[in-house]
Amino acid sequence: MVFVTGLFIVATGNLAFFRNVLDAFTGQPYVWLHVVSLGALQLALFVTVVSPFAVGRATRPVLALLLLLGSAMAYFMDTYNVIIDSDMVGNAMTTDSAESTDLLTLRLALYVMLLGVLPAALVATVPLARQTPARAIRQRAFWIGGALLAAASIILLSSSFYASFFREHKPLRYYTNPLGPIYGAIRYATKHVSDAPATLKPVGTDANIADSDIDRELVVMVVGETARADHFSLNGYSRETNPRLADEAVVSFSRMSSCGTSTAVSVPCMFAVYDRSSFDNDKANATENVLDVLARAGVHVLWRDNSTGSKGVANRVDLENFHTPEHNTVCDGECRDTGMLVGLQDYVDRHPEGDILIVLHQMGSHGPAYFKRYPDSFRQFSPTCDTSQLDNCDEEAIRNTYDNTILYTDHFLAETIAFLRANDDHFETAMFYVSDHGESLGEGGLYLHGLPYFMAPKEQTHVASVMWLGRNFTGVTSRAVSGLRDNPLSHDDVFHTLLGFFEVTSAAYNPERDILNLARRQDGG
Repeated sequence: MVFVTGLFIVATGNLAFFRNVLDAFTGQPYVWLHVVSLGALQLALFVTVVSPFAVGRATRPVLALLLLLGSAMAYFMDTYNVIIDSDMVGNAMTTDSAESTDLLTLRLALYVMLLGVLPAALVATVPLARQTPARAIRQRAFWIGGALLAAASIILLSSSFYASFFREHKPLRYYTNPLGPIYGAIRYATKHVSDAPATLKPVGTDANIADSDIDRELVVMVVGETARADHFSLNGYSRETNPRLADEAVVSFSRMSSCGTSTAVSVPCMFAVYDRSSFDNDKANATENVLDVLARAGVHVLWRDNSTGSKGVANRVDLENFHTPEHNTVCDGECRDTGMLVGLQDYVDRHPEGDILIVLHQMGSHGPAYFKRYPDSFRQFSPTCDTSQLDNCDEEAIRNTYDNTILYTDHFLAETIAFLRANDDHFETAMFYVSDHGESLGEGGLYLHGLPYFMAPKEQTHVASVMWLGRNFTGVTSRAVSGLRDNPLSHDDVFHTLLGFFEVTSAAYNPERDILNLARRQDGG
């Protein structure tokens, strides 16, 4: 049963794996024989890994669970060419019901039914003979030993191919199903499950606003969602996706890199004191972030969320959810980002003293249901892809739909600037927009985001970012900031730039990573 179940999953649930192998080794001799040998190697590893757990009464539930898991994973990998690693498992664990609903399609139901439910039902009907413990151990030892011998023989018979496969094509192993997702789930569990809650490590305990700062600051930090830099017309994109921002004195940073390829990684990372090379979620969850530092320095901090939550960033500041009609007054089947601007002036007026930071977390361009991310009035580029089943649409329709989401983000950012401009007489105002990650729109057969950073294409890591400074903002000019528009910047700069906006002094502050300070220095200030 283990062998036959494994053979079925390898044959039906690994189309994405075999497709990517063929693409990677196109033109090489005997490539089809190598594909077959990889399938046999997967089967041998499946038998080795599963046999110790498929014992007695546990046999049928274990195999049924693997069939159901394998069918669902096959759908996502076949349809979007994504991989299911520990970060993707983390995304699934932190998603909300609305986001999950966008992924539910008829094709997913068919995959699960045909490749999961029906085979699992068949497994449930197969009678199992009772075995003595000694016989069960001997039988499993035989199968595991045979599988390991087969795996070794397969690798030795094609040693040159496997040397290339393991050395030069490591990312391909992430597409193996169900072993890849199982490995990702285990890694996620070992990284995130702890017996005791972590003690929060303080950051910037010496934080103070500089004595020379006598004016109040009102800054809006917009955390964008899934916005690619190369789809902003401000960065030279051929389509006019930023008509309103083009009329504002904004600076678009054309070379901003993300910390991760998913919201669950990038959002905590951009507010963390750690840079991308030293960041991990557990460490970030156990450490104060820049919002804590600003609050300690006396800044009023508010987080408004129309996406999937703050991922722990706003746990210790005021947090308001705008993802439902109960709180967001601008909803038409989906709650719009502009609803987060409603009532903001009341919040500002309730704080007659002190600086203010408002973080607005967008729904933005979140896929795959791009068609839901904008009102009908923003359906400028057509035809559109009005389904989550992206492989049912051609690349032009996908691009049109995605560009309409960028057009709506342009509107939202322009409205945010209008709110800030109305407060220019009483504050030094500024807006800083940074998207969390990018998106693949079918390039190279890839869709969505979430690939491991080392193998992610630039479409997933090259993100949109815009800065606007009000007329009374002092210390640096928009002209000076514009000198950095084509400089390589990253999420690593966000922590220190936010401190720079409020002129916070602290040992945690690194002026070399503060975009405002870099602009002043480049301008000779």
